[in-house]
Amino acid sequence: MAKERSPGFKLGMTVLIGALLAIPLFMVYALVWDRQSQSETARASVAEGWGGPQMLAGPVMVIPYRQQSVETVTENGKATTRAVTIERELFLAPVTNTAAVDVEPERRTKSIYETVVYEARVKGTARFALPEDLARFGVRPEELLLDRAEIRVGISDARGLLADNSLAMAGRALPLRPGKGLGSTNGSGFFAFADWSDSAGAPVDVAYRFGVRGNGQLMLIPDGEATDWTVRSHWPHPSFAGQFLPNTRQVSDKGFTARYKISNLALGRAIVQLPQPGEQVAAGGQLAQIDLIEPVNLYSQVDRAVKYGFLFIGFTFLAFLMFDIIAGARVAAAEYLLTGAGLILFFVLLLAFAEIIGFTLAYLLASGAIIGLISAYSAAVLGSTKRAGFIGGLLLGLYALLYVLLNLEAYSLLIGSVLLFVALAAVMYVTRRVDWSGLGKRDEVAATA
Repeated sequence: MAKERSPGFKLGMTVLIGALLAIPLFMVYALVWDRQSQSETARASVAEGWGGPQMLAGPVMVIPYRQQSVETVTENGKATTRAVTIERELFLAPVTNTAAVDVEPERRTKSIYETVVYEARVKGTARFALPEDLARFGVRPEELLLDRAEIRVGISDARGLLADNSLAMAGRALPLRPGKGLGSTNGSGFFAFADWSDSAGAPVDVAYRFGVRGNGQLMLIPDGEATDWTVRSHWPHPSFAGQFLPNTRQVSDKGFTARYKISNLALGRAIVQLPQPGEQVAAGGQLAQIDLIEPVNLYSQVDRAVKYGFLFIGFTFLAFLMFDIIAGARVAAAEYLLTGAGLILFFVLLLAFAEIIGFTLAYLLASGAIIGLISAYSAAVLGSTKRAGFIGGLLLGLYALLYVLLNLEAYSLLIGSVLLFVALAAVMYVTRRVDWSGLGKRDEVAATA
């Protein structure tokens, strides 16, 4: 007969095998990262033909102006003073800008990967007026070239522009031209020539309408004395971010409505900007951002589940060890390895099925398969269907607990730490009479003495 090993030796062997199983567990973790990278690549390829995350800015009125400047130059060794005419641009933000943004989401797939894209239709009215204190900015009204004014709209990814776009000034349609966007969108967008000389710079309304395609995010850059945006969509899972959050919002299963009211006092800049030649006027990174998120990111869920892999291995091995030491069922090292391999296989099955049928159904299918497999194997290893039923019940409880932890992220640390405390207390109680350096229980050793 083979020599019986001490409980301490069995504990050490179990810990060693558990540590070795960290290698395939880390390989599963790398697999999750790889599949997530492939998913992001697939989404990026969809965006290439559709449009990326969109950033919208404007409209802004750009008015050239001329000023006389005196400069001193040296000619033939003599200093000469002369007057030079310099032409620059004045950027005028609207006094009021009211717009409605309707976002229509759509799911697009490539292979087994899915991404959310959208079409955003923007319709609004902006009122422009020269400030009464324009001279305080160093520009006199008579220096403005109002007949050469332009209205510019910034769009970060102009590839996503749809058809049927328009600009109208005082009810007069303006032909649209590509390019000349704003600095906040790196010059991408469109513009129109707008002769403002007819009204000598009197307040004027500009009506605009355009549509863009994008994916993932929609960012709106406020610029004006008073900005009033209303964003609507059928997407039920928005995430609001950026430097400005909605003043009011309504989110339901049928979609969301968000309204933004932003003043230039909050922006911290005047409606008149005078950039130097070649300088772009940017919005300072202040924006309102809306993300069309997925309610459950399966890769982050699987990633978090893998991090609990040692919990499954530890508790299952602990149950096997207790049956070995307390109940006398011999469990070999190979049987620990096979059981651990089955526990790790759960995460591979979960990832594979989740990409096809969704996380919840994949979790039920994968956990059911592994519970059945290990329970049946335990019946042979432990020599008892009752003991195998205990192992199956333990795994069922662990998988149910893991699902709760994955859905209650804020309380996962609390629940996990309490569970570990209870498990440690139970092990300490059950093994309180075990002689870890001997071959049996302390009371049995005392009886033979």
